[in-house]
Amino acid sequence: MTILKYIGFSLSLCSAPLTGQILQDTAVLDLVRKDIDCIYNLQFDDAREIYSEITRSYSGHPIVSLLKGMMIYWENYPLLPASPEHVTFEKELRQCIKLSETNKNPVYDAEYLLADLCARGLLLTFYSDNELVMEVIPLTISTYKYLRRSFDYCSVYSDFEYFTGVYNYYREAYPKAYPVYKSLAILFPPGDEVKGIMQIKSAALNSVALRAESYFLLSWIYLNFENKYPEGLYYCKTLHEKYPENLLYLAIYIKNLLLIKQYDDAEKLVLVLPEEPENKFFEAQLNIFKGILREKKYSDNTLAQQYYNNGIGEISPFGDYGNEYAAYAYYGLSRLSETNGEKHASKIYRREANKLGDFKKLNFDE
Repeated sequence: MTILKYIGFSLSLCSAPLTGQILQDTAVLDLVRKDIDCIYNLQFDDAREIYSEITRSYSGHPIVSLLKGMMIYWENYPLLPASPEHVTFEKELRQCIKLSETNKNPVYDAEYLLADLCARGLLLTFYSDNELVMEVIPLTISTYKYLRRSFDYCSVYSDFEYFTGVYNYYREAYPKAYPVYKSLAILFPPGDEVKGIMQIKSAALNSVALRAESYFLLSWIYLNFENKYPEGLYYCKTLHEKYPENLLYLAIYIKNLLLIKQYDDAEKLVLVLPEEPENKFFEAQLNIFKGILREKKYSDNTLAQQYYNNGIGEISPFGDYGNEYAAYAYYGLSRLSETNGEKHASKIYRREANKLGDFKKLNFDE
């Protein structure tokens, strides 16, 4: 996953196209919040209806392009470079950036800066998750000057603490997890991991529209970077309860439960789901979760092996998006092979898992 994983959106709008501030317009701000919630909860018919209402008044504002890009991203999640929809997705977010940077009125600087950063963040998410390094590097470099400006507005909108927190934490933690970015990181001033987490927590409590993203990022940090699984559970559970239809949030919640060995609670979530979910990516994740349950809770190594192999085969079409979960399955196969006395096979599976997984400690060995 990435430095700006799933940066959704936080914005202000105008009372007429390209002028004004929506944060002062409670009626429209409520519409924006509702639209965001519908998008995150995968309620796209409702989201489109609200979106249409917003566009009738603000057709020339970057919010229109940003919301459109968000809908495309989530409706086609995981969005791949091979997906035809990625062309429109990139076009909408590039349009949002272009419109945001046309603002010359300092009164509206904060609102357009937020729009700009959110569009850039979502683009970086798409590029990073698909390992499009040659797209990530120039966009990261060009985004830096806008990100630094966000430090000036934390006292204006708490949403900016999300961006400053992202910078402070990931400037230090990200190059450790992704060595390919070390040479890029040295071009930027040092951050502060502890301060970064505090700022993201503040955004989770106080921001206007980035609460979900702040909760998700905290869960991601505690699970993958800090390996503090009990601390991550609160954020995972909160996200799932607020957005129960969001399969990404459900998957990370189940994963966290498995990591802290709450197998009964994890299994309850797995069992209420259909045998063949409509989302093939989530179906593959589900098989891998079932493999972990069969191995860890039931010691049913034969069925666990079957689930792991099925999961690997089903998740492979999703490319880099699937690597993390494929790694979990290979770690499982390595453990099963070791138990069966197949030491050579165990080493091969673990080598493959380490190649695919970014976070080597997150392997379900314990």
